[in-house]
Amino acid sequence: MKKSHPIRRFVLASAATVSGIVLLLALKPASDPAAASAQGAVAPQQTAAGQEAAQGATAQQSGTRTVTGDVVRTEYGPVQVRLTMVDGKITKADAVQAPKGGTSDQKTALSVPKLNQEAVAAQSAQIDAVSGATYTSGGYKKSLQSALDKAKTAGGTTGSAGSSGSAGSSGKAGASSAAPAPAAQARVVTGTVTQTQYGPVQVRLTLSGNKVTKAEAVQAPKGGVSDQKTALAVPKLNQEAVKAGSAQIDAVSGATYTSDGYKKSLQSALDKAGV
Repeated sequence: MKKSHPIRRFVLASAATVSGIVLLLALKPASDPAAASAQGAVAPQQTAAGQEAAQGATAQQSGTRTVTGDVVRTEYGPVQVRLTMVDGKITKADAVQAPKGGTSDQKTALSVPKLNQEAVAAQSAQIDAVSGATYTSGGYKKSLQSALDKAKTAGGTTGSAGSSGSAGSSGKAGASSAAPAPAAQARVVTGTVTQTQYGPVQVRLTLSGNKVTKAEAVQAPKGGVSDQKTALAVPKLNQEAVKAGSAQIDAVSGATYTSDGYKKSLQSALDKAGV
C-alpha cells in the first residue's frame, strides 16, 4: 500500500487545526458572561440605594416637631401660636403669647383654651372666633395659619441634622442620627366621655413611650358659669396630669364635678395606653 507523503500529512493536520479554531470562535458567546454578571449585579445595588433614599425621605417626614407661628399684633396685645405635630397631624396647639392685663386676663383665660381645642379638632385655621374675644381670636387664627404654612413649607426637613450626621464615617455620627428616633414613638390616646352634672368631660393624652407629655380636655362643661369654671380648672388639671403621670391628681376648688369627670376620663385614657 502506498504511504502518504510527510508533507501532505503536515498540510492536512494544519488544515484540521485551523478549522477547529474557526469553529470554536464561531461558537463563543457574543458577550462575556463575566461582564453580563457584573452588569446584573449593579441593578440590585442601585435598587437598594433607591429604597434606602425613599425610606430616609419618609423618616424625615415622620416624628414629632414643633412649629411656631408669627407674632400677630392686636389692639389688646400680641398673639402667637405654637403647634406640636406628629406625622403632619396637629396634636397640640398653644398660645405662647396672648393679651394680658386687666380684663384681657379673663378674656384670654376664656378664649385661648377653646381656640387651642378647635385648632386640634379642625387641623386648620378655619375655626370660629370666641364670643367676647374677637381681637384675640382674629390674631390667634392668623398666627395659627402662619404656623401651618411654615410646617407645610418645611415639609420633610425635620430630622435633616440627623441625616447629615449619618453621612460621616464615624460611629458617633451614626449615634447622633439615631437619637431622634424615640420621638417617632409619640402616640395619642383619648379617654372615654364622662358625663357630669354640668356636661361631658373627655381627656386626650399625648404619650412618648409610657410618659404623658400632654393632657387636654377635648370636652368640658360649657355655657353660663361653666365657661369660667372650665377655663380656670382645665389648664390646672392638664398640668397636674402631665406632672403626676397618673389620675392621682387633686380636684380644683370650685370645679368639683369637672375635676371628677376629668380624672375618670384621664384614668380610662391611661388604661387604654397601658400605663
